[in-house]
Amino acid sequence: MNVLRQWTSFIKRLVHVIAKPIKGDSSRGGMVVHPYRGYGSQREVFVMGRVFRQAALGRAIPRHGMLRDTADVARRVLRRGLAEAQVEIHIGENQLCVGTDRDGYFDVHLPISHTLPIDVSWHRADILVHCSGQTSVRTHVEVYIPPSEADLLIISDIDDTVMFTGVAEKLKMLYRLFVKKPHRRTAFPGVAPLYQALHRGVSERAERPILYVSRGPWAIYEMLETFFQINRIPVGPIIFLREWGVSLRKPWPRRAEEHKRELIDRMLTLYNDMPCILIGDSGQHDPEVYIEILKAYPDRIKAIYIRRVDKNPKREQAIQRLRDELVGTQCELVLAVDSVLIAEHAHAQGDISAHGLAAVKREVEEHRNDPA
Repeated sequence: MNVLRQWTSFIKRLVHVIAKPIKGDSSRGGMVVHPYRGYGSQREVFVMGRVFRQAALGRAIPRHGMLRDTADVARRVLRRGLAEAQVEIHIGENQLCVGTDRDGYFDVHLPISHTLPIDVSWHRADILVHCSGQTSVRTHVEVYIPPSEADLLIISDIDDTVMFTGVAEKLKMLYRLFVKKPHRRTAFPGVAPLYQALHRGVSERAERPILYVSRGPWAIYEMLETFFQINRIPVGPIIFLREWGVSLRKPWPRRAEEHKRELIDRMLTLYNDMPCILIGDSGQHDPEVYIEILKAYPDRIKAIYIRRVDKNPKREQAIQRLRDELVGTQCELVLAVDSVLIAEHAHAQGDISAHGLAAVKREVEEHRNDPA
């Protein structure tokens, strides 16, 4: 019976999280706007989001409980993006208006002509959306602009780098996330203190930008935010995903490595005065993509950290050949079996504090003693 109660709790909590993005309309339906956390510099700002049309709920559905959550999940499945909606975005005295694409997405690139405050890192962007036949919607989103003293950019993969996402692990991951206590983490051991240490730097007071890339679709954005919050991992300015955009013209999602390469190019161009650390895993194309990035930006990449998730000898040999290509450069590719090896290298390079290194070692050791 205890197992049954746990699985019942798991299903209820999972359904509640999936339904959460729908609840902001108070069951009225109509046009809704979902912006994603933005990022930028004192020169330009980027904000993405999507405009939906979704169904209303009748009064017979209670405001709370499993029935309401289930109905909201159905509304989420059935909602559709609104094309040609006009999106006005304001940040400080800077503003721009763009239209949504045929799937309802908007991608704002706003040049900054009026200086933003320099004493804060998070800035509010106000959004106003108009669409024919719909009631206008106002909302806002946070935009991260690193402080001028930020000395390092961290770009990290999510899947099998920060969190377990192997096919065989997916159900177990969701169970751990929504049933087990927060310390029963779905993240790799040591990831939270490692990323906290990288964010804070040697001084423990730095606010370095951490940008995340995932192979998943934007539809899992809320799930990932919940994961980051539960596991105490620095949320970062934005979680980059990709729109799979399946259609008759494009029947397959865009290749993940092309998506990742384009995003990293954009970030290195935006933050062109910062060195960068790249973090990924051995299971996909991260080592190959990161080596291409290094060749394009030979003076920008300080280190490449690859978490070993594939014990295939041929894969390890391929990664070793990539490591050999770096001989004589200022960058080292570290193939790490756990977070401790990454933290030790980062500490030796002067990128994290001794306190941060100790925190990573402590969490990994605790997990070894209690791996449940």
